[in-house]
Amino acid sequence: MLGSLFGKKKDVFASPFTGRLCSITETPDEAFAEKMNGDGFMVEPSDGDVFAPADGTVSFVFETRHAMGLTTKDGLEYLLHIGIDTVKLQGKGFTVFVEEGQSVKKGDKLMTFDTAYVKANAPSDACLCVFSDLPEGKEVFLLKTGGVKALEDAAEIR
Repeated sequence: MLGSLFGKKKDVFASPFTGRLCSITETPDEAFAEKMNGDGFMVEPSDGDVFAPADGTVSFVFETRHAMGLTTKDGLEYLLHIGIDTVKLQGKGFTVFVEEGQSVKKGDKLMTFDTAYVKANAPSDACLCVFSDLPEGKEVFLLKTGGVKALEDAAEIR
């Protein structure tokens, strides 16, 4: 996961989702779009599968199953958040396959969600990957925009 470009350390991060990769600033939620919870990226999902984008540990799973926090083996903390205002769905439409404290490998299926249900019952089905604890001066840069497959490299932290 770590590489070197002209002596500068960079972290490349895969997408947990399949769909259309976008800047986090395009998220239809002001708190996420303005990076109040951290920098990251958004995917407009084409399916409801969510995979571990890196080896690490599940830090927490929200009781409402719409979001979870993970930490990579290198200590990078991130949040996977499905949809906007989906906490109000109270877990309906979400199936989680992991639990707090569990180790995961890149490619492990973390959860699924019913895309039709989320679209019908939430303001947006935008899926977010938010890095809540980036080191000072680090930012997230998309490697591309548009179509992305789960586990394909999506962003770089530099």
